[in-house]
Amino acid sequence: MDDHALLRDGLREILGYQEDLVVVGEAGDSEGAVALAAEKRPHVVLLDIEIPGDDAITTVGRIRKRSPHTAVLILSMYEGPQLLQSLLDVGVRGYLLKSVTRQDLVSAIRSVRLDKRRVIVSVSRESIAMGQAGSTMTLSEREREVLELTAQALSNRQIAAQLSLTEATVKRHLRNIFVKLGAVSRIDAVNKAVAASLIETGEGKRQGAEAAAPLGQGASASSD
Repeated sequence: MDDHALLRDGLREILGYQEDLVVVGEAGDSEGAVALAAEKRPHVVLLDIEIPGDDAITTVGRIRKRSPHTAVLILSMYEGPQLLQSLLDVGVRGYLLKSVTRQDLVSAIRSVRLDKRRVIVSVSRESIAMGQAGSTMTLSEREREVLELTAQALSNRQIAAQLSLTEATVKRHLRNIFVKLGAVSRIDAVNKAVAASLIETGEGKRQGAEAAAPLGQGASASSD
């Protein structure tokens, strides 16, 4: 399930060569993916991490609720250990980077279909080590700006206007933030970023300004 027709065409072609695999449907957004899974009850769903609509974690949960016996494999460009763990927690059966070979992709599909206990994870050793070490996640300056405005309950359109960006760029930044933080929603991303001291909310900034005020007044008083 992916919004890019070219990628879906490529996947369909790869899977079409396999005598034991049949593509029963395609969807371009999360809502379509959930509806199709509920209708077809496929053995396996390939889900793009960046599919439009609900975030991948929410989409996986909805698919598994509507079609409990369907194994969901995630296709992703990202190796973020936090996101990987969040997806494993909601029951994905595989997490594959888009750089995976066609042989490994087909093998993963067959494996999760035939062995209901198997989970396939295709990421680098470095990413696994990062997750085990609990490494500190960082956000870019622009990502912090976007998330701080998100914390003020601004819409994507309002954030785009304030930062002189397009709405599509704001959405891309939010997706990257979700991946880095392993967040399942805007509120979850804000809460996790605040807890990790990656951003300050408006309240935190206000308190900081109040704390600094007496120092400024004292300096002024001593100079008179």
